[in-house]
Amino acid sequence: MLTVNEALEQILVSVETVAPQSRGLPDCLNHVLAETLTTPHDSPPFDKSMMDGFAVMADGFGDGEVTLDVGETITAGTVPQQAVTQGTAARIMTGAPIPAGANCVIPIEKTQFDESAPETVTIVSEHVSSDQNVLRQGVAAQQGTPLMASGVRLQPQHIAVLAEFGVADVPVHRQPQVAVLATGDELLSYEEPLTPGRIRNSNEPMLVNQIRRACGVPQPLGVARDNRKSLREAIRVGLTHDFLLLSGGVSAGTLDLVPSELQAAGVEQVFHKIKMKPGKPLWFGKLQTEGRTCYVFGLPGNPVSSMICFEAFVRSALKKFAGEFNPAPCRETASLTQEVSVRGDRETWFPANIFTADGKLQCETVRWGGSADLRSTANANGMAILQPGPAPRSVGELVEVVRW
Repeated sequence: MLTVNEALEQILVSVETVAPQSRGLPDCLNHVLAETLTTPHDSPPFDKSMMDGFAVMADGFGDGEVTLDVGETITAGTVPQQAVTQGTAARIMTGAPIPAGANCVIPIEKTQFDESAPETVTIVSEHVSSDQNVLRQGVAAQQGTPLMASGVRLQPQHIAVLAEFGVADVPVHRQPQVAVLATGDELLSYEEPLTPGRIRNSNEPMLVNQIRRACGVPQPLGVARDNRKSLREAIRVGLTHDFLLLSGGVSAGTLDLVPSELQAAGVEQVFHKIKMKPGKPLWFGKLQTEGRTCYVFGLPGNPVSSMICFEAFVRSALKKFAGEFNPAPCRETASLTQEVSVRGDRETWFPANIFTADGKLQCETVRWGGSADLRSTANANGMAILQPGPAPRSVGELVEVVRW
């Protein structure tokens, strides 16, 4: 069996990043930038006022109170028509261009100004200094410098920056289309009442929303029953997507038909089973047809196993496909708040609550009854990665954690 790291390495080697496409700026949220962009012009594009007040020439300003003649009024969006000289001022609004000759803006509340006699303004010299309340051209960004690096997953602040610089069509990698197929005769919809021997299908809504959180586009396919005809047809539909996630049917039971049906559909197995708890039965493969590839994960049917395998492996595959440079799970180090025992010989990804206290990252494992105990995960926001050993993990011991 592969270790967790070996399995992740094989997945990331197998998954290729999708080719770039151009997408309109308003529709780029959560897409990954495919090219490094260069700043097309200075920001701000001109010297501008940071206050409502009066633009003056600070150099050679007199002592004490000085009364100046007020020329034009400059509002945001207009262009100054008059230069400021010694003895004159321009009334100016926030965001308006600084007129020639001026290098200081005095806030209106620090002046003596009468709206009924707007021809003059009196300013005390102690309020005057060069570059005061002036935002100089190019101070935020200069033309020709890097604007945004490829590999950035675009969020509202990135889109705002691109809008400022007039990037209307953005080179991005598209989001993966991910089919979700639950398997099993025992599964009911969450909308149906329980009947003897049946359970509700929690894996589909869970995986659909994990995909959304990973910035993929989910396509739920419903439930394939434990017979080859039902499973074969559902797999055929699922393989038309970028990814196919199946939950259940990958262990060694008499009705665990997924591996053989994937093989019959032409899917190449990369690996089956890993040295991890929960998640040992994980299956991964790919189907290459007519210049496209579908990546297939056979996830364990037990819901916590399925959930954790998604966070440990599938999320990284989706990020690699979508163009992120560092797709592997972000591992941090936290201090255990209680003693934890790890039975067996497999690395355990234990549901946990990860939080900061006294300036340190801490980890409290939840009361977890195993891979079928879905309820306990409602108290978790991540996973503690615990290595097997003869002795329990002690309070204060440092362990690796991954947040959901």
